[in-house]
Amino acid sequence: MTNIIDRFYGDLLEDMVDTRLEPWLNTLRPDLHEILVNAPHGDTTRWLACLDALPPVQPDRVVLDESAVGAAVDEPLSDAVREQLHHALKGLMPWRKGPFNLFGEYIDTEWRSDWKWDRVVEHIAPLQGRQILDVGCGSGYHMWRMLGEGASRVIGVDPSRLFLYQFEAIKKYAAPGAPVHLLPLKMEDVTPRLKAFDTVFSMGVLYHRKSPIEHLQELYGSLRAGGQVVLETLVIDGVLGEVLMPEDRYAMMRNVWFIPSPDTLLLWMRRAGFRNARVVDLNRTTMDEQRPTQWMGFNSLKDFLDPNDPLMTVEGLPAPLRAVVVAEV
Repeated sequence: MTNIIDRFYGDLLEDMVDTRLEPWLNTLRPDLHEILVNAPHGDTTRWLACLDALPPVQPDRVVLDESAVGAAVDEPLSDAVREQLHHALKGLMPWRKGPFNLFGEYIDTEWRSDWKWDRVVEHIAPLQGRQILDVGCGSGYHMWRMLGEGASRVIGVDPSRLFLYQFEAIKKYAAPGAPVHLLPLKMEDVTPRLKAFDTVFSMGVLYHRKSPIEHLQELYGSLRAGGQVVLETLVIDGVLGEVLMPEDRYAMMRNVWFIPSPDTLLLWMRRAGFRNARVVDLNRTTMDEQRPTQWMGFNSLKDFLDPNDPLMTVEGLPAPLRAVVVAEV
């Protein structure tokens, strides 16, 4: 277990020296050691076994700019190799963010994350040559799309351990040596006021934070001068100053704290220091975008909405409405 840091992050830790990311090394090394070595998840051995069971297939093509991210070969895999691949990937269920396609093995994830990407990408600064931080990155689907847009480096942070191993499974085939890494951390673990990134994404995170203003300030501090934040979060229909705070659960989620109106969200961003904050997309989540599949067989959006009124959650609150906000430092 002690070599897992070198296995996943040896190149990243080396590349961070003598860059704007170097101050992060003071805490990053001990944080990774504590999480991955001193206090490993109980399923770590099983997840590593799944990674090691992935068959050695050399792709003819890597796909980072299409809906299903992954790798392809010109000749179909043999039945035995295909079965080995399928079994190893199934061992990393549930797959929530995607989709992915590895050599014809299509991972139909719970979320059509490609739909969100399509709503976002046309409104942001070109990612060519940019250093990017993806906060709450899930299993890394959007990180691959960022790399496909020409980003020079992509770092994702997400505390879910399973997402790390799903990400590494895709990386094995899509880009084993690429400057893209998923860290099993929270945004709070990133060195404050690092001012190192050209673009920072925070999608699906803000409403999980007890202090949303602190989260916005953390995002602000991670950006270099002239950098851009891309924020996607739940909002409610309402006027300036309106905020929904659920009594307990929201759409069956316990850890939802504040859901602002769009104008309130823009005010929060201005108060956090961002300039030119603007809503570039509003979208109501549908049961076509979030649903159970063979790769995620648990309850999904249809179970979280009022069966008699899809505009309301089972708790009697407004159904999920999501806003994308873009702003600069």
